[in-house]
Amino acid sequence: MRHVIALDVGGTGMKAALVAADGTLLHQARRPTGRERGPDAVVAAILDFATALRDLGERDYGEPAAAAGVAVPGIVDDANGVAVYSANLGWKDLPLRDLLSERLGGVPVALGHDVRAGGLAEGRIGAGNGADRFLFLPLGTGIAGAIGIDGRIEAGAHGYAGEIGHIVVRPGGPQCNCGQRGCLETLSSAGAVSRAWAAASGDPDADAAACARAVEAGDPAALAVWQDAVDALADGLMTGLTLLDPRVLIIGGGLAEAGDTLFGPLRAAVDARVTFQKKPLIVPAALGDTAGCLGAGLLAWDLLSVEVTA
Repeated sequence: MRHVIALDVGGTGMKAALVAADGTLLHQARRPTGRERGPDAVVAAILDFATALRDLGERDYGEPAAAAGVAVPGIVDDANGVAVYSANLGWKDLPLRDLLSERLGGVPVALGHDVRAGGLAEGRIGAGNGADRFLFLPLGTGIAGAIGIDGRIEAGAHGYAGEIGHIVVRPGGPQCNCGQRGCLETLSSAGAVSRAWAAASGDPDADAAACARAVEAGDPAALAVWQDAVDALADGLMTGLTLLDPRVLIIGGGLAEAGDTLFGPLRAAVDARVTFQKKPLIVPAALGDTAGCLGAGLLAWDLLSVEVTA
């Protein structure tokens, strides 16, 4: 059976799969990145994992993988196949595409950004359901974004497109790691809600999930923390909606796990802010933590599609 290798490399762990042409996950596996041993060890772990997947595919499906896709965090030069920088993984200007292709015997390899890969999967086979224009936002420790246009993800001129988490929504607000103050991710990420609820509740171990449960129980302090986050998120989304006019807005990440506790007030807050803009569908992400891996597989299949067309 023809298949590709898909790898989603995170800060602490890697998710991998063998993916059939119709998107079926033929095999799934996970391994640690081993980042505590340094960047060289991380690269070795990626290459070893890919080799093991190639061997498994050849044994179980009768042929080696036709291509591979790998999604990584940080700054990524998709066109040249270079992982430019990752603070968490400690690498700089790493020619990961060429290293992987060499290890896999010269098969074509696609390198992509983890959030953009996840957005690609959500847009094509997940919650976007083939939407021609969508915006994907995972609300996790921070807030990232991916802009979907006609079945592809727009990376921008320098690979920075979609960083909606660094739109300033509260000038002079909390300090952000990017150097600005009042960025969306300092107020509306799962990490921000966790910090705010820990302070408001007096429990240093309280997190966003605990805040959501307190909201559902009617706790007024939790309701105030939650509404502040939702209002800031709606303000940031309105900037995105005004600039991009997406048909679907896909919200993922840890905060989206609150379900209607998040989506009810968020839809109401966006409704209250819309004037001339067309209101998009606002939906939860569908693929969970498999999105990045599936996206890496789609990138690999796209390479083969281009080769056939050429």
